[in-house]
Amino acid sequence: MTAPAILLEDVAFGWSNQQLALQGCHLEVPAGEFWMLLGANGSGKSTLLRLLAGLITPSRGRMVLAGEVGLVLQNPDHQVIMPTVGADVAFGLAGLPPAVWAERVEQALRFVGLWELHRRPVYTLSGGQKQRLAIAGALARQVPILLLDEPTAFLDPEQQLELVQQVQNLVRSTGITALWVTHRLEELAYCDQAALMAKGRIIRQGTGAHLQQYIQQHHLAEGLP
Repeated sequence: MTAPAILLEDVAFGWSNQQLALQGCHLEVPAGEFWMLLGANGSGKSTLLRLLAGLITPSRGRMVLAGEVGLVLQNPDHQVIMPTVGADVAFGLAGLPPAVWAERVEQALRFVGLWELHRRPVYTLSGGQKQRLAIAGALARQVPILLLDEPTAFLDPEQQLELVQQVQNLVRSTGITALWVTHRLEELAYCDQAALMAKGRIIRQGTGAHLQQYIQQHHLAEGLP
């Protein structure tokens, strides 16, 4: 049996002198699958993603990851650093021989459809293109796990659809594992499985269709942003 790419067992986390933000979370994401995580504001989604990204450490429990993670933030302007498209992808490859990083930059940008823009200034890109640039940075580093924190939050409806479809295709064609945080029920149609959070716990798991039906039946949609 293949080991999961993401494994959480009884994981808890609390900021000092405050109630636990995560309480006994259990999550197992198989390698090579596209999962989504959703819940209302304050449910613990962002805290769980920070934990998986290594920005915080669990107060209790066991966490196992299949390797390094790449993190795509809600606002791409917060993580795009270099002035041009190609230079931004190359930024994360410091220490590699020039021939290696040049090949990786081209491969990653071609995969997300931005190679023709590799010399373009980043400020000329649309919001959707910037998110694809952030994904290319993770691909160039060849991480096995991609974490996406509400990546469609600042995109128009057409760009939202394009990005979620592209990540779905990325998972299927490369074998990377992706965990996508969202509050948009329509995005559940593109994932392999999904998990629902409430009050710092994962309270339900299943297919996107199952989670959408559960949320609607229990009138939980009103609590989503």
